[in-house]
Amino acid sequence: MASRHLARSIAMQSLYEWDFNAHVKAKGVSLLELAPSDLGTIITRNIQEFGPGLEDKAFVGALVEGVLENRDKIDTVIEKAAPEWPLEQVAAVDRNILRIGLYELLYGNYKEVPPKVAINEAIELAKTFGGENSGKFINGVLGTVYREIGEPGKDDGPRKDLSPEELAQLPIEQKVGAVVYRKDSDDTYFALVHDVFGYWTLAKGSPEPDEEITAAVVRKIKEEIGVGTVTAEQKLGENEYIAQDPERGKVRRRVTYFLASTPDAELKLKISGGLDDVRWFSAEELDGLTMYDDVRGFFKKALEIIK
Repeated sequence: MASRHLARSIAMQSLYEWDFNAHVKAKGVSLLELAPSDLGTIITRNIQEFGPGLEDKAFVGALVEGVLENRDKIDTVIEKAAPEWPLEQVAAVDRNILRIGLYELLYGNYKEVPPKVAINEAIELAKTFGGENSGKFINGVLGTVYREIGEPGKDDGPRKDLSPEELAQLPIEQKVGAVVYRKDSDDTYFALVHDVFGYWTLAKGSPEPDEEITAAVVRKIKEEIGVGTVTAEQKLGENEYIAQDPERGKVRRRVTYFLASTPDAELKLKISGGLDDVRWFSAEELDGLTMYDDVRGFFKKALEIIK
């Protein structure tokens, strides 16, 4: 077993044991309120038992410490990404695998541990230590978070590494999104959704099989921001990149963005694992918002068209 994978296994087992003890011996007490020496003893014992000769022992401690320092934020993300599963109802093994995976995904060094590696490592831990459906559950939660944070590292491994023939053989995963606006007298307002990582972004989603693309974008906007009438006015452009699907391998992910309008002023956010707010903003307010770079680019094009 590779050193880093073994280190993650020991970190997970240590967190699981401490988590279990916290619920049994001190129900309702935060892990952070328990004595750090207790966890240090657990880590040392687990390294001696499961990883004698482990070269990267410091990595075990760094993972555990990172999870604990950011646990409240990480647990909030789990609750947002899997709203149908209250955290206390998630199996303890799965809960702590998610904590490690999310720590590496949200707070890790992408050069040292690329996001795709963090996700795949967590899935492998789930397959080894979890239940029958743990792998799919972990994949679903981490995949949701990865997409919501803009898929960092998605352009790693440039397309030039693939021949035209290899590129043509990759499956295409279609996504749709839109810059949604409404007119109010002489003023223009834009509807943005807010993700759990602090970014204002665009409503988007996946078409149904055989669904026409403009029909898909209208449907997804209605579902995601709760408006009743939507018109897809014109295509703004596409982003296409190579993504790594944990089950299918490499795929060509193609996101087509539209300019869309609605007369409806009332917004209602769809319950979603990665989103926590939806709001109208004036054109003047857009510059002050925290956005992903590609989203800002599509807003710039939309503003030019509307003007």
